[in-house]
Amino acid sequence: MQYSGIGGQAVIEGVMMRNEKRYAIACRREDGTMVVRDYHVGREFSKPFKRIPFVRGFFAFIDSLVIGLKVLNLSSEIYLDEDSDHVSSSDGAEDDQKSGNTGLIVTILSFAVGLILAFGLFTVLPSALAGFVPGIEHRFVLRAAIEGICRIAIFIGYLFLISRMKDIQRVFCYHGAEHKSINCIEADLPLDVEHVKTCPTAHRRCGTSFLFFVVIVSVIVGVFIRVDTLWLRVLIRLLLLPLVSGISYEILRLAGRSDYRWVRALSAPGLLLQKLTVKEPDDSMIECAIASVEAVFDWRSWQQETFGKTK
Repeated sequence: MQYSGIGGQAVIEGVMMRNEKRYAIACRREDGTMVVRDYHVGREFSKPFKRIPFVRGFFAFIDSLVIGLKVLNLSSEIYLDEDSDHVSSSDGAEDDQKSGNTGLIVTILSFAVGLILAFGLFTVLPSALAGFVPGIEHRFVLRAAIEGICRIAIFIGYLFLISRMKDIQRVFCYHGAEHKSINCIEADLPLDVEHVKTCPTAHRRCGTSFLFFVVIVSVIVGVFIRVDTLWLRVLIRLLLLPLVSGISYEILRLAGRSDYRWVRALSAPGLLLQKLTVKEPDDSMIECAIASVEAVFDWRSWQQETFGKTK
């Protein structure tokens, strides 16, 4: 069985898990019952570039954003819809198409606004703040260092602030259920609540680690931007975004597949940041994560093929 690591995402009162061409959402409704739906991935922007290092990362990032926004919309519909089935049929393509059509405009607008805000917060603002430092003109390495400090501080501060929000804390608990379930599978343990509870919440392939790598790589790349004009620096950073995300993606892949000491050291800051974005889940959250995994991935067969024994 081909396996490059199932991926997931916390959603509104639930968990999404993706494996190759399918993804599943397991959500709790307002009355506490669980609904599981699975879908086809559909169009992938990264498909033509999957074998091209340093290029595939940017398009994989776009795919993740598109699917992420879609599943957030779907999970909110499931959470609020009292007439939803408890478990979907094996093919949710029709439901996916209906939800996709009704939420298309919202998804596109949310995607655009989110990108603009993120770029402004983590790119424009640090460059603007660095411009207030006197005597920095033509001292490009110093300017890049100041921008980098501002960028890292804003990133960590942003994560800290949103982690204090009550609703976001529940999302981060589901994030923990997602990680613990994947860790359970990859540790060759049976995928049940009791075993999942014993697994760690941190995972090297987490999106938090990816964003940390993006920030660090952007700081390094900034050293080579040799202009003082704010709008031109921002434009160059925008044009370099595919390169930055591509490099960050390759680092994340390396961190997820290798266990060398220097790779562990490289992963350590991102794992530390996950203490802000990943929280311990309760049993009901873990049940959602398990249900979403089992909807798209035969973990028993994979463990048998990988570790050579049957549970």
